[in-house]
Amino acid sequence: MRNRKIYDISMELSGQTPEWPGDIPFQYELAATIEQSGSVNVGKVVTSTHIGTHVDAPFHYDNDGIKIDELPLDYYLTTAQVIDVRGKAEITRTDLPEVAPEVTAILLKTDSWNDRTEFPETWPLFDPTIAEWMAEQEIKLLGVDVPSVDAKTSKDLPMHMAMSRNERYILEGIVLNEVPEGIYQLVALPLKIKGAEGSPVRAILHT
Repeated sequence: MRNRKIYDISMELSGQTPEWPGDIPFQYELAATIEQSGSVNVGKVVTSTHIGTHVDAPFHYDNDGIKIDELPLDYYLTTAQVIDVRGKAEITRTDLPEVAPEVTAILLKTDSWNDRTEFPETWPLFDPTIAEWMAEQEIKLLGVDVPSVDAKTSKDLPMHMAMSRNERYILEGIVLNEVPEGIYQLVALPLKIKGAEGSPVRAILHT
């Protein structure tokens, strides 16, 4: 434990964190100060559930999908492999290497969202065949370092739907700039928000 390396792969949540265009921006403020309450500071948060680094529950894109509080937590507390796919405009299953038997999550490093105070106009496309490959490899979770596994302008959400058909799960907005390729332990637990379609997470990798 003494030599363990921890990578924080979460986006900071602040007034500078860009929300999906048209969504609810993040806001934190002190609703009561020590001076006002006589004992403690108490904060108030207003936000979208899809701000920054977050988990999508299937209910986000499927009315019959399971909700955040119903997700299997072991998918977000698992062994993950960081895969370097930088420089590609589209990532397909052929870009993915063999993974170790213990790996049940893959995190794709595109390095295409460098200014995290601005919402990107575009990012690499993820081919729906990735979801099929994940099912074949028994990989449960896909993490990406961009706002979504689908294009910003997409309405039919082909990658989300492929993930749903194959019963795979999604982690978006991770930060992998300083993380080398390799195998790590992932912790990215969503908040237990009853009935919710998404949740911000504090995601870390550790050796």
